[in-house]
Amino acid sequence: MRFDVIFENPQIFDGTGRAPFRNDVAVKGGKIAAVEKLNNAKAKTRIDASCLALCPGFVDVHTHAEMALHQPQYEKIVEPLVRQGITTFVGGNCGAGLGPISPEHAHHQYDFYDIFLGSDQRPYITWQGFGEMLDVLEKKGMVQNCAMLAPHGVIRAHAMGDSTELAKPEHIAKMKPVLARCLEEGAVGMSTGLMYFPGLCSDERELLELGRVLHDYNAVFTSHLRSYNSDTIGRAIDEVLEIGKAAQIPIQISHLFWVPNLRPPWNGLTKALMKGVSFAWNKKNFPFPVEAATKPYLKQIEKLNAQGIPVGVDSMPTSAGFTHLFAFFPPWSLKGGREAILKLIADPESRREMRRGIEKGEPIWPHRGENQWSMNLFKVMGWDCAFIMSVASDKNQHLVGKSFVEIGKMEGKHPFDAACDIALEEQGRVLIFETPTFPGDEFVELSLKGTLLDKNVSVATDTIPIVFGRPSHLTYDCFPRFVGGYARDRGYLPVAEAIRKCTSLPARQLQIKNRGTIETGAFADLVLFDPEKIGSNSTATDPAHFAAGIESVFVNGVAVVDSSGYHPEKYPGRMLRRQ
Repeated sequence: MRFDVIFENPQIFDGTGRAPFRNDVAVKGGKIAAVEKLNNAKAKTRIDASCLALCPGFVDVHTHAEMALHQPQYEKIVEPLVRQGITTFVGGNCGAGLGPISPEHAHHQYDFYDIFLGSDQRPYITWQGFGEMLDVLEKKGMVQNCAMLAPHGVIRAHAMGDSTELAKPEHIAKMKPVLARCLEEGAVGMSTGLMYFPGLCSDERELLELGRVLHDYNAVFTSHLRSYNSDTIGRAIDEVLEIGKAAQIPIQISHLFWVPNLRPPWNGLTKALMKGVSFAWNKKNFPFPVEAATKPYLKQIEKLNAQGIPVGVDSMPTSAGFTHLFAFFPPWSLKGGREAILKLIADPESRREMRRGIEKGEPIWPHRGENQWSMNLFKVMGWDCAFIMSVASDKNQHLVGKSFVEIGKMEGKHPFDAACDIALEEQGRVLIFETPTFPGDEFVELSLKGTLLDKNVSVATDTIPIVFGRPSHLTYDCFPRFVGGYARDRGYLPVAEAIRKCTSLPARQLQIKNRGTIETGAFADLVLFDPEKIGSNSTATDPAHFAAGIESVFVNGVAVVDSSGYHPEKYPGRMLRRQ
């Protein structure tokens, strides 16, 4: 047999978590054809990998990178993701996605795409149905593999538009066939964004009925939980676990973290203490505390897995989350679409009412009351929790990286007025980082490691594919940061286990077959790297630097990164449809 590629004697991390070993690896026809000594075998290309390591391509189980697939600058946008070794990603997370397009309520979807991506997306979206979307995007050409989730927020909009009401039986009866068709056409499951509008308007009855559809197709239910606040996160986790048990479906909990929800004056004092500790920690003068807030929930999840009830979790190695500014506004203010929201914040009295809702509201379970939503992070974490990630205009680029408190001081106004005025100037096209202290705070990042190191937690980027502003450093360094920084440098876990959490674990959680391991018959998604150099070159304030130590990246047996550079024009990626 003549192989396409033979990797000669690399140190192999096979994705299972077992200790690395030396052998040759052969690729033919896009798959791994042999893992054995091949001294006399013939190949088109032989790569001396004796000083390097080989592992499966990283599987990014939670991202919004699918929103780059249709854009004119697609290849450039995904370059940092490919260069850090991501060969497969799962899109359509948090209840949001590029399809299916609702015949009746499409304007709500296009408003979201415009806000999220910073420009009108109508010229680039040429499909209606979910399967049509998959076909169009694959035909256009893909550098990486992509699996798609059916987005609950979109499915709900098909039946109810932007209604804040609980779904009635007739609404659910409209949602179920939309979801079923998405699954028939290739969706690997359904995602929910229960902290975001309109997903936060749903109840357990609606979600359970949709879960029963997932059961019929053996598909996964993923969830950005209804709350991550300390007083209700347990109930939010129980909500999705009960749906999983009742519908008998696999559950994936998205980016698990824990936010202390304290009342004045304790919230202000706690925040000041955190900032002080962060400052001391970053000067290396403070001992690192063990973060155990999520431990009871992880134990609960482990117990369910041991009973054969599949529950997965994903998390991000960073100190800051990111989303769009309107997600911080009261849900009642989001009804009517972008123009209605902008009209509302342009009116002084309506703006004052929104601010009162933020300041006086309480995130009371189930977070569906007028001012009871759990995404009220201005209340929970303070006005200085949000920093501008991107704006669309040239005029305001100098504000990128600044908090609304800083901007308010610069302009002599309250932080909420600063946020509303920027939203008006930018037509709502404002993305933000949110964090209890500041983006790039190593103390906060490592306080999350108790979750990130759990054996049931996979690593993810939660990437937003922006073409301007300041992306998250995870766009450039997520997986190398975890493997090189958390495992090799800090020794928090073995490198082989770190790689399992980036490869076979997420592939198993989202039921992606024949990827995430190095074994005969698996698809040849591979990363050749220097185990002594793999790591991050990025920071939160200066993220745009490709990861260190990545020598080559292969997608379905084709090199998209090698010693001569990045080769997106080969388009070896595939749309991975539910089997």
